[in-house]
Amino acid sequence: MSYWSAIVAIVAIIAYVIIRLNRGKHNGTPLDQAEIDRAYTEALEREVAEMRKRLEVLERIATEDGEARRLSREIDSLREK
Repeated sequence: MSYWSAIVAIVAIIAYVIIRLNRGKHNGTPLDQAEIDRAYTEALEREVAEMRKRLEVLERIATEDGEARRLSREIDSLREK
């Protein structure tokens, strides 16, 4: 084996090792910041919508005129959901 053949073999081995080591770090496709921001915004919007629904139910329960039993049944039915 000549000097240059040995150099080429060493470089090839080093390149192979580097590729094998870095292969595990890049599993899957990375998301760009715009996709992350959009997903976060959508999650927040869903959460706000759910909170508004809950608030509407609580306002309806608090403002209704009626008996304590009806209020108790309403709260129990909401707990079961």
